Amino acid sequence: MSQYFDLGDETLWNPSNGVSRLFQHHVAVFETELGLPSGIGPMADDACQIVPDTFEVFVEALLARHRRTSHAVALALSEGFVATVLVLAERAAIEVDWARPGTAPEGGASGVGLREMTRELGRRMPR
Repeated sequence: MSQYFDLGDETLWNPSNGVSRLFQHHVAVFETELGLPSGIGPMADDACQIVPDTFEVFVEALLARHRRTSHAVALALSEGFVATVLVLAERAAIEVDWARPGTAPEGGASGVGLREMTRELGRRMPR
């Protein structure tokens, strides 16, 4: 059993139900933290639509927040979610500005750079 995260007719990700449910809970947490909608629609009949403009604003705010954070526990708690969202952003043709002024140096609580984590997850996230 799996669920679909779609942008129009294109499937960006097709995770198992359990992984999808966990991801959706994380989305809700970060929507609250950022005070922004994610653009990731509700799951209905095992599929949801991503609204590109709304999602892009969410991605930019999420990355900015993550890169400003220096708290090791906050980074550890959020890094995997941020990388997962960045994979979806790349698949949605959203350009990620890795060099935006005011961002922290590459790397996180785990010592693995966020870009590398995003690349690795992208190889493991089925469409």
